[in-house]
Amino acid sequence: MPRQITSFSNDTVKRIRGLRDKKVRKAEGMFLAEGLRIIAEARDCGVLPIVIAYATQPGGPHPLAQEIIAEAEARGADIIETTPDILSKMSGKDNPQAILGVYRQPDTALSAIDRSSSPLWLVAQSLRDPGNIGTILRTGDATAAGGLILIDDHADPFSVEAVRASMGAIFTQKVATVRWDEFVAWLREGPGQLVGTSLNTTSDYLDARYEQPCFLLVGNESQGLPAEYEAECDLLVKMPMLGRADSLNAAVACAVMAYQIRASWRNN
Repeated sequence: MPRQITSFSNDTVKRIRGLRDKKVRKAEGMFLAEGLRIIAEARDCGVLPIVIAYATQPGGPHPLAQEIIAEAEARGADIIETTPDILSKMSGKDNPQAILGVYRQPDTALSAIDRSSSPLWLVAQSLRDPGNIGTILRTGDATAAGGLILIDDHADPFSVEAVRASMGAIFTQKVATVRWDEFVAWLREGPGQLVGTSLNTTSDYLDARYEQPCFLLVGNESQGLPAEYEAECDLLVKMPMLGRADSLNAAVACAVMAYQIRASWRNN
């Protein structure tokens, strides 16, 4: 049976709200996911929350939510029924979803990546926008990439904003975080073509030959890839800018490239 929480000062409320802070997420090894769609996606991937909180409403939770709550409770999850106002405090949003889950963070070590499990991997260097990280994860899911490798300093892929933007792909995609030198050393230990997006090349992205496994590297939103990172790439490609814009958003560029790489393999 769910336990009722009716006080804003409840310790569980404070603990869940604390997960909006990166330091707390790291210390606790947990993160928040909001909304039935994302929680259902996680369940379909075999991942259930360790805490579920939902707002009291006429007729009870949505039937799908009831299924997930029952499964999670059977696995020992803490099930909390509370008011919309307290759920809002937990989520930090004025208009929260009717349900949220607390999940354990997966292993983000590069050693957990099996490059042979997919022909396509997405790699991003120093992304600062959690929305871009979530969107790239969603692109990875859409293109059946193996996952996302985040290089150097970056926004937290387990922030509420990134998880929300991923639309559940945080549960379908592997995520690794690593410094550049470590990534390069790991990459060169096995097969893998490193493809960078850059304006400093004449190689058109439509004409390039992409090998498998392909590691698609996009740079920081404002600076792009550092010169030494470009030099390490096996291939640099350029997407022509036909209008006044001088570049694409990092997440958009990643999506265009991922689909082109997939299309090039289909046509060969």
